Amino acid sequence: MQVSVAAWSISTLGIMAMMGSGSYKGGSRYDNTRVVISGKMRTAEEATKKAVWVWTKNKDVMTASVEGGWTTFVFTPDTKELANQWTSIARIRPLYLEGGQFLDNEKKKVAVLGQVDTGEEQQNLAALLGQAEVVVMDALDWQVIPAENMVAAFQDSNTALYATASTASDAQVYLEALEMGTDGVVLHTDDPLEVFSLKAYLDKRREANTAVKLVEAVVTRVEAVGMGDRVCVDLCNLLRPSEGLLVGSFARAFFLVHSECLESSYVASRPFRVNAGPVHAYVSMAGGRTAYLAELHTGSQVLVVDAQGRSRPVLVGRVKIESRPLLLVEVEVEGQRHSVLLQNAETVCLVTSADTNQDTGNTMSVTSLKPGNTVLVSLQAQARHTGIEIQEFIVEK
Repeated sequence: MQVSVAAWSISTLGIMAMMGSGSYKGGSRYDNTRVVISGKMRTAEEATKKAVWVWTKNKDVMTASVEGGWTTFVFTPDTKELANQWTSIARIRPLYLEGGQFLDNEKKKVAVLGQVDTGEEQQNLAALLGQAEVVVMDALDWQVIPAENMVAAFQDSNTALYATASTASDAQVYLEALEMGTDGVVLHTDDPLEVFSLKAYLDKRREANTAVKLVEAVVTRVEAVGMGDRVCVDLCNLLRPSEGLLVGSFARAFFLVHSECLESSYVASRPFRVNAGPVHAYVSMAGGRTAYLAELHTGSQVLVVDAQGRSRPVLVGRVKIESRPLLLVEVEVEGQRHSVLLQNAETVCLVTSADTNQDTGNTMSVTSLKPGNTVLVSLQAQARHTGIEIQEFIVEK
């Protein structure tokens, strides 16, 4: 039986409802410019990793930021007392803005602040290069200094550019200027909704920049092969429709094994669980590595992938290993045969195709698979040694 996951739904946090449109409307409130500078050359890979500092007096904003993974906060002389309060309840990194400099707890200069009120003063920003780890742009005057000009001025330097923004929409403009964007933003807000919106935007951007290429493979054989120790992976996040783990018996091909988010007459939906396969199988990990399923443990970070190839790192919360009957699924793609072993159970599904109209995908239970069906696989160009791609010819069969 083939199942469309487009109909699957689950109650999620209200954060998604708070997301902004991400479009910039412009406005006359940009009447001057300030700048923050970081100390390393940007690469194409680093362009997808954007830093966020938070400048706020609001405790709810602080809490939302820390929960979202942002722990660097900016304090002024007027808000310095908040730093002492917040460091007692959360592990944060306070920076103090004094005399045009951002200082850490040891009074070490982390960043410098530059002021640009006119187009002519833009040339003076070059003098700030190398003066600190990080130069910061605040309240950009779009008629005087476009964001693109600032990014262009710093792109060939060893100094990275940050910009302050009071909304997630403004931050998006900075982060996308000239495609590379600024190295980060300083979110200056007392509104927790702006934190949620910026976090949602950066999560989506990260997913789009870590796409996994998936191809359709034709099933050639499905066979019950006996008992084995299979691994059930319970994750710390709820998986969305068509998401799962990439699992393979060999390093050359990984099958997209769907989560148990679908409703079934056999068991209740468990959208945090993937019945991934036996202990010997490889699984794709965050950071481009692989691991054996038997090696996963609480705190491991696996790579969750959907039918469109979008990926995100997710923490493992728990692993269960139990003896279960196994099925051998063999496929052919690009003239090569590949296989995977999975539990022989109706609740174990493979993602069979991407549904571009619904932006999700379709799945099929392994107990329903037949020769001629198609499933999605990720082909690997290189062999692996201790989970890392290597240039070596290895025979796997």
